[in-house]
Order: sequence, then C-alpha cells, then structure tokens
Amino acid sequence: MKRNIAIVAGGDTSEHDVSLRSAQGLYSFMDKEKYNIYIVEMEGCNWRVLLSDDKQTPVDLNTFGFTVDDKETRFDFAYITIHGTPGEDGRLQGYFDMMRIPYSCCGVLPAALTYNKFACNQYLKSFGISVAEAIRLRKGDHISDEDVMSKIGLPCFIKPSLGGSSFGVSKVKKREEIQPAIDKAFDEAEEVVIETFMEGTELTCGCYKTKQRTAVFPLTEVVPHDEFFDYDAKYNGKVDEITPARISDELAKRVQTITSAIYDILECEGIIRIDYIITEGHKINLLEVNTTPGMTTTSFIPQQIRAAKLDIKNVLSEIIENKFTK
Repeated sequence: MKRNIAIVAGGDTSEHDVSLRSAQGLYSFMDKEKYNIYIVEMEGCNWRVLLSDDKQTPVDLNTFGFTVDDKETRFDFAYITIHGTPGEDGRLQGYFDMMRIPYSCCGVLPAALTYNKFACNQYLKSFGISVAEAIRLRKGDHISDEDVMSKIGLPCFIKPSLGGSSFGVSKVKKREEIQPAIDKAFDEAEEVVIETFMEGTELTCGCYKTKQRTAVFPLTEVVPHDEFFDYDAKYNGKVDEITPARISDELAKRVQTITSAIYDILECEGIIRIDYIITEGHKINLLEVNTTPGMTTTSFIPQQIRAAKLDIKNVLSEIIENKFTK
C-alpha cells in the first residue's frame, strides 16, 4: 500500500510564498508511483490540503488527515518545507512528535537552535568553527552608531537573527545607514544580529545522512550580481551559481568535512545546506545552517544533487524510507 506523504508548506512569515514554491518543486521530484503525495498549506491555524488549483479541504489537526466524499485519508509522513516559523524553528516538529508522525528534517532542539542564527553560530564557535564577530539585539534594545562602528566596523551586515530568504537584510556601509537597517531587520523578527563583513568567496554545501548512506554534495559557488546574495539574487536570477565551485579539490574537501561534522554536532536529519565564506588564507567561515533549504527546481540542493550524479527522486525516497527502517 502506498504511503500518504504530506509536503507541508506555507507558514507564518514573509517566506510563505517561497515555501510554496519549494513545495511545488518537491511535488515534481517525488516518486508518484511509490507514494500518494499531497501539498498541505498552512498559515496560523488554517491548514488545508491543496487538491487542485481550485479545490482544497481542511486538515483535521486531531488526526493529521482529511476527509473527501466521506473517505478519510491520514498522512504517514510529513516532508516539512516551511522556511520560517513554525516549520523551521521546531514548533511543527513538536506537533508531529506528539502525533507520532515521522517527518523529513531534524527535531525540536536542532531546529530551534539553527533557526536562531546568532545562537547557532555561537554554539558552533565553541566547537572550533570560525564565524563572524557579531552583536545580538532584542526588541527594545538600543545600540549607538559608535558602538557598532567600534565593535563590528563598517561595512557590516544587519539582519534578522530569525528567518531567511534575505528578508530584512542590509549591507551597511555608512554610519547613517545603521539605525534604518536595524529598524528594517526588526520588522522581520524579534531579534537582530549585526555581523562583521567578510570579504571572500561565498560557497554553499548540501548534505544528508540516512542509516545506509552519508552524502555530502559538490559545492556551489555563489556570485551575486549586486552587493550580496539578497532576495533578487536568490529568486530572480541576479546571481551566478557555479556547481561545482571553482576552488581546489583540497579546499572543497575541507568544506565538505566541516559540513558533515556540523551535521553531526547539531544532530541534523534529512537534507541540510550550510553557507560559508572563504576569506584570505583559505579560511572557512560559517555563515548559517539551513535545515529546511529551498527545493525549487533551480534551488542549490537540486543543482548539487544533479552534480553528484544522484537521482533526486531516489534521494527523497531514501529520506522518507529512512524513518520507517530500524
């Protein structure tokens, strides 16, 4: 009997629509001969199964299922592709844990930790991972321009400590840009991080592990056409994405080794993507860890899977079946 798979997308942040694009990508990749696949869109307490372009039906949160024409369907597995709360920060994982429903990504604690960029980077710093110098602000905190310039310097990045897709991120070059950038970041999240700018080559590396396999993908070199890898670069093509990256085999292996180690340190599951910047002297600096990376047809992970000469349909099946094998 086919398993019923819910691709859970949407969420409660600015990344809602981006998440739905990832859901469509996943739907196109998954093995429809092996699984019954549905997209579940959620926003707040409104969860619905998208049955067609013009038909949808509510999800019963007591069973994580739905009923159509008096026929009840319950989901066997959730593939979480929400970028932002509640799917990337551990809240949704807690619901599925209580419901005893397996899901694609890491559990509550790793999700909550990696969702907070500042907390995650400081934690990994204690394991010897190099990260940018940073200051965290919470709602109500104030920092003077002088403190930012003396402790972090210019240029710097000011961004939400929570969330992704580059919403609310600013590269600040002038003193008078500091406070507006902080305000912009606070519009997206309750915490803001101010980070030292690092000049170098930006790379990203995907990885997944199952009981039978460890796969660390070829690296992608990220070359934005503008100042940094912002929303337009990510989703409107204003970037060159070069897979495999134009770096030495030795450096690529070092990045892949660090990626695998971080996966284990954080107790990740499913597919993750880790972003780095390589500074002078081939120093590898962590930017952030993504535990529910984008999965549109043009996202980094599908590119890297192809470069690894793997079939993404099989990769996704491995991740699903891994939760049902002992």
